[in-house]
Amino acid sequence: MVRETVDGPPGEPPESTTPPADDGDSTAGVERAFAALLAEVVRTERVAVDSHFFADLGADSLVMAHFCARVRKRPDLPPVSMKDVYQHSTVRGLAIAVGGAAPARTAPGVTESTPTAAPPEEAPLAGSTLRYVLCGAAQLLFFLGYSGVVAFATTGGYRWVADGSGASGVYGRAVVFGGAEFLGLCAFPVLAKWLLIGRWTARAFPVWGLTYLRFWIVKVLVHANPVVLFVGSPVYVLYLRALGAKIGRHVTILSRTVPVCTDLLTIGAGTVIRKDAFLLCYRAHAGRIQTGPVTLGRDVFVGERTVLDIDSSMGDGAQLGHTSALPRGTTVPGGQRWHGSPAQPTEVDYVRVPAVRCGTWRRAAFGVVGLAKALLIGVPLVVAGTALLLTRVPVLGGPDDPAPRSVTAGALLLDALVLSLVGFFGFVVVGLAVLGTVPRLLHRLLVPGTAYPLYGFRYSAHRTVARMTNLKFFVWLFGDSSAIVSYLQRGLGYRLSPVEQTGSNFGIGLQHDSPYLSTVGTGTMVADGLSLLNAEVSRTSFSVSRTTIGNHNFLGNYIAYPARGRTGENCLLATKVMVPLDGEVRTGVGLLGSPCFEIPRSVERDSRFDHLRSGDELHRRLAAKNR
Repeated sequence: MVRETVDGPPGEPPESTTPPADDGDSTAGVERAFAALLAEVVRTERVAVDSHFFADLGADSLVMAHFCARVRKRPDLPPVSMKDVYQHSTVRGLAIAVGGAAPARTAPGVTESTPTAAPPEEAPLAGSTLRYVLCGAAQLLFFLGYSGVVAFATTGGYRWVADGSGASGVYGRAVVFGGAEFLGLCAFPVLAKWLLIGRWTARAFPVWGLTYLRFWIVKVLVHANPVVLFVGSPVYVLYLRALGAKIGRHVTILSRTVPVCTDLLTIGAGTVIRKDAFLLCYRAHAGRIQTGPVTLGRDVFVGERTVLDIDSSMGDGAQLGHTSALPRGTTVPGGQRWHGSPAQPTEVDYVRVPAVRCGTWRRAAFGVVGLAKALLIGVPLVVAGTALLLTRVPVLGGPDDPAPRSVTAGALLLDALVLSLVGFFGFVVVGLAVLGTVPRLLHRLLVPGTAYPLYGFRYSAHRTVARMTNLKFFVWLFGDSSAIVSYLQRGLGYRLSPVEQTGSNFGIGLQHDSPYLSTVGTGTMVADGLSLLNAEVSRTSFSVSRTTIGNHNFLGNYIAYPARGRTGENCLLATKVMVPLDGEVRTGVGLLGSPCFEIPRSVERDSRFDHLRSGDELHRRLAAKNR
C-alpha cells in the first residue's frame, strides 16, 4: 500500500478519536455516502470511517480531487473542497465538518458582499455552426486587410527613408515616418473603439455574432497597441482615458493587460495597480460575453497576479494582496485589506514602502521625456536600421548589388537562411554582451531598502533593468534546459550556487523585478511561470529588496513570490499558491491555495524515480534532453 510519508496537518488530533456524530440521520447519511464514493475512487470494497485518507488509504491529491468531483455531482450531498479534505482527513471528520455546516458568515466588522448587478444564472446559449464560420471568416478578412494596409504603408515608408541622402537625411526621414506610423498605430484603436462601440455599457451578448465581432476587433487593436510599451508611465494612463476610462490623478498602472471595456473602468486618485493584474471589465460565460463595471476608490492597492471580475469594487484605501481574486459582485469596504481567491479579510499590509514627494510636474516630465526618447531615438533607429537592411544589403538583391540575380525560390530561401542565421547568432552574441554589462551598471544606482520617488532617474533605471533582463527571447532560448541556470547566474546575476542540475530547474515563463536581488536555494526546482517580486510600490515611491527562496523547494506553475515571503527550506508550493507574508516561516510542508493552508510535503509515490536523480543515468538523460 502506498502511504504518505507525513501525516495530516500539524496539531490536528487523530481523526479516529472523533466521537460519533450526534446530529441525527443527516450527518450519518453523508458519512455513508462519502464512504461509498471514496471506496469507488480508491478501488476498494469498503472504507472505514476513521481511516486516514493519506496514511491509511494511500490516497494522494489527485485521488482526492477525483473524490471531490464525484461529491459535487451529487446534489444531495454538501460540496467538499480540497481544503476540507486536508483539514478533516477521515470520512467521519469530513462528514461532521461539512454535513451540518451552516452557510459561511461574513467576518465581524465586514459588510457582506452581494452581487450588485449579477442576474440569475442563465442557461448556456445553443451554438450555431453557421454563425461560427461566418464570424471566423470575418475575423480572418479583418486580420488580412489590417495587416496588408500596415505592411503596404510600412514598405513604402522604408523605401522613402532609405532614399535619404546621408546619415542626417536618413535620420530625419526616419523621425518623420517612424513618428507618423507610431502615432497612427496608437490613434487607430481609439478611433475604432469610438466608431464601432461608442461607450461600453453593462450588458450581455452572444459570441460569434455581429456585436461580438465588433468587440473582438476593438479588443485585438487595443491589446496590440504600441502604447503598451509605456506601461508604468503617465502616458499609459492618458491612453486609457482616451479610450473612455475614468481615472483620477496620480494613478500608477504597471499591468500590461489592457482593459477592454474601458468606459466601465473607474479608478480613483492615488491608486496603484501592480503588474499582471486583470481588470478587463468583461468575461465569457454560458456562450455570452458579459460586460460590467470595475470600480476602484482613492488610494487603492491591487497586488500582482490578481483578477477583478465584473461588478466588483474596492473602497477608498482598500488593499488586495497578490494572487487574489474578487468574484463578481464582491465589494472590499474602504480601508480594509483582503487577499485570497476568493478574497477574504486579512491583517497583512501590502504597502510596505514609505511615501515620498512625487508631484504632478515630475510625472508630466517623465511622460514627455519618455515620448521624446521613443519618437526621436528608439523608433527612428529601428526604422532606419530596418530600411537600410532591406534595401542596401547585397544578399537581398538591393540596389547596391552590382549584379542583381534572378529571383528564384532557391535564391530566396538561401538569402533568408543566410540573413536569419546572421541575425539570430548576431543577436545572441551582442544581446548577451549587453545584458551582462548595462543592467549591472544601472543596478548600482539602487540601494536595497531605500525608498525612491516614482518617475525619476532611479525609477527609469529600475524599469530599464527589469525590461532588459526580462527579455523573453533568451528565457525561451535557454529555459527548461540545463543552460538556464548558467544564463541566470552568470548572465543576469541570480544567486543559485551551488546548483543541483535537473535539466529543467526553471521554465520559460520566468520573470523578476531585479535579477541581482533574486536568490534561489540549492536543490530547488521551479515548474514554470515564477515571478519574483523584488520591488515594493506605493502611490509615490518604490524600493527594491532581495527575494529569497529556500533550499530543496519545489515550486509549481504561476507562483508570485514576494520579498519577505514566509517559507524556508524543503517546501512544496502548489500551482498558483499565495505565498504567505505573515506567521512563522514554513519548513518541511506543502502549501496549497490562496490564502494557503498546509498539506503533506510528499508521498511515497514521489520517490519512485529517485534512482534517476544521480549517477550516470542522470547525465545520460540530461544530455539527451539538451540535444
